[in-house]
Amino acid sequence: MRRLSALPAGRKLALWSRIGWTSVALALALPVLATTHHAHAVTAELRDDLLVAYGARIAGDEARTRIVLDFDRAPTIETRYIANPDRIVVDLPATAFAFAEADLQATGLFKDIRYGSMDATSARLVLTAARPARLAKAEVMPNEGGSGYRLVLDAELVPEQDFAALVSGQAWARSATDAATTATVPVAVPAADEFVIAIDAGHGGIDAGATGASTKTPEKDITLAFAKILHDKLKDLPGIRPVMTRDTDKFLSLSERVLISRQKGADLLISLHADTLRQADIRGATVYTISDKASDHMAAQLAERENFSDTIGGVELPTETEPEVGDILLDLTRRETQAFSISMAQAVVGSFEGQISLINNPHRHAGFRVLQAPDVPSILLELGFLSNKDDEKLLLDPVWREKVADLLVEAIKRYRQPELANGG
Repeated sequence: MRRLSALPAGRKLALWSRIGWTSVALALALPVLATTHHAHAVTAELRDDLLVAYGARIAGDEARTRIVLDFDRAPTIETRYIANPDRIVVDLPATAFAFAEADLQATGLFKDIRYGSMDATSARLVLTAARPARLAKAEVMPNEGGSGYRLVLDAELVPEQDFAALVSGQAWARSATDAATTATVPVAVPAADEFVIAIDAGHGGIDAGATGASTKTPEKDITLAFAKILHDKLKDLPGIRPVMTRDTDKFLSLSERVLISRQKGADLLISLHADTLRQADIRGATVYTISDKASDHMAAQLAERENFSDTIGGVELPTETEPEVGDILLDLTRRETQAFSISMAQAVVGSFEGQISLINNPHRHAGFRVLQAPDVPSILLELGFLSNKDDEKLLLDPVWREKVADLLVEAIKRYRQPELANGG
């Protein structure tokens, strides 16, 4: 019997319309036995407490879509709905996703599907709907023959008002870190002679970031590896205490990254990235600071992609509730912070010039949410572009990483010179 997911898209829809929901559901519900042996092999290499999702199928049209995931053991699940964009989020225990990416490509009701780890104990499936949808069924059942379990998700189209009611009526509240605004979070007070630097390794967990053009290395691995090198170089410097927003492969929302930095009393935030561009010939490092208006089209596009991390991770996006304009103290704080951020960006460019490749106009600005702390000078450093084969090679080169980390340390020292001269 041929798997429905192997049929051309046009035939899937034609078959769906001819034989109806029940027959297609039956076809999709059958376990993929050919992958079972692979699942056992994968399991042997993983932690004993990890679930293994070893198979996936999806089929449907713009009215109904079914997703089936095969597991080696029965998973526990929690589902919820998030608006703007409309998403269905399925939370799972720690899971290794061992099926081929092509087996769960978005179709039918869904325009984007993401899955991956959140942290060491949890994983997540995020279904972004093309139109409002709800789960008519979310059920875990044993496979025939007693080999493993399957999660069956039946989604159906619903009116916008029904989806809004699902969002507002569910018994789920955002975590304290997601709900907290950056303007009201208590800030730690470091020692008087201590300069705290928050090193933010971009992406993580379900949000892999960009992918290397040649090696397919995920951005999240590159940023974490570089963050650890930079941390080790800074920790031995007198008067400096580096902290990391993440030191493992875990997902953090953008607001959590800001929150962690402020809670640890950061005097400076450096967010590390290695993005991709459509123009594969563009290469070199770039330093970004925050601004309501982007410096150029490329900066605007990059900020949009980086800010999309929360959507990928199934995070409820914050409502834009800016403090009153009359808050003069906060406004002055932001202006001073912005000036320091620009100073740090200039120090990085000055340290990198003539040493490593920089793009044209290497200091740019845009509306990056990870740089939004009103009282922490912050920069976003694009180490290079994974879409460029030369940059990709360097980003994976331990010697190059060490060199760039040394140059970044020199930039930090240069940034601190005026402060130290004033006794800070």
